[in-house]
Amino acid sequence: MAKKNVRIHALEGAEMTAEGLSYKGVIMETVVEKCDGCERVVEFEDKKYCPSYAQPAIKWAHSVCNFATHVRAGVDKEGKVKVNPLKASKRAARGR
Repeated sequence: MAKKNVRIHALEGAEMTAEGLSYKGVIMETVVEKCDGCERVVEFEDKKYCPSYAQPAIKWAHSVCNFATHVRAGVDKEGKVKVNPLKASKRAARGR
């Protein structure tokens, strides 16, 4: 029940303008299809918005959105989870 209260207040103070939904001085764009299933999506006046990022289409342009709650880390061709190469080299230097 507490989650519903958080979702209702996620866009508190937002108002619909001629440009779109205005929230804290930022124009919010509606979510894209890839956002379906994400727990962060909030409905405001029959349209769905992401309170975490104003332009969800840009977040999905190059890869997976880092705010997405319904997608897990990608797996490469060898079946291993992708790891940041810089972090991997540091771990190897420490002997992990």
